[in-house]
Amino acid sequence: MQAGYTFLDHPGPIPFAHRGGARHGLENSMPAFQYAVDLGYRYLETDVHATADGVLVAFHDRTLDRVTDRRGAIARMTYAQVSRARIAGVEPIPLLEDILGSWPHVRVNIDIKDAPAIDPLARVLHRTRAWHRVCITSFSSRRLAALRARLPLYTDQKVCTALGPRGVMALRARSAGGPAAKLVRLAATGVACAQVPYGLGPLPFVTASFIEQAHRLGLKVHAWTVNRREEMERLLDLGVDGIMTDDLITLREVLMARGLWTPAEAFR
Repeated sequence: MQAGYTFLDHPGPIPFAHRGGARHGLENSMPAFQYAVDLGYRYLETDVHATADGVLVAFHDRTLDRVTDRRGAIARMTYAQVSRARIAGVEPIPLLEDILGSWPHVRVNIDIKDAPAIDPLARVLHRTRAWHRVCITSFSSRRLAALRARLPLYTDQKVCTALGPRGVMALRARSAGGPAAKLVRLAATGVACAQVPYGLGPLPFVTASFIEQAHRLGLKVHAWTVNRREEMERLLDLGVDGIMTDDLITLREVLMARGLWTPAEAFR
């Protein structure tokens, strides 16, 4: 059902460097992203928040507390305040614009973490003309709907987006024999993929029937956050279309062993 999206144009399953490879330290920092790129990763995953004065930063948490040397909610601080924080006490928090500009050949999966980030994200993508290089996702179906409603104000380009939580649950229900009408409507609005947890506790979330139903609707399936080799192997055997990992070395080794690793240099 889906026409092609440049973001998804990749030979074989897509390897995503989750937060630049969080297992290797300094998550969502420029050195982390550089490390992933140096390993040959073409796809980076990151998150975005907006500061009180509308500056878009690549950062996972709503507050600085967990990974930086400062405290406070990003949405309540100016960029001047946020810019003084250091990840693990050493690295500044990057702007999304820094990531898009530093590696023009790289594609970026962007998770909208809060509603105030929606308009700044659209403006950053407009300034950088990065529409074809990104996929937008969120744990909020409402945030994704708001973004899709705003995109025509900034571009007539096709922008890859993922299912929100309601769409994911509809797809899961469909894989168990439920109705497809809601998913058909979503697929017609620019939704191109389902980005989902590989499991829920000890139970697998991504199954053969889940992938089969997604593919019937023209949706790609990307699983997160997969750090165990045996789970990577299971998902690849099922035919998953992408894997997000904190363990960049292991995923690269698994894909290389299967002849499925295409380094970023091949696309420059």
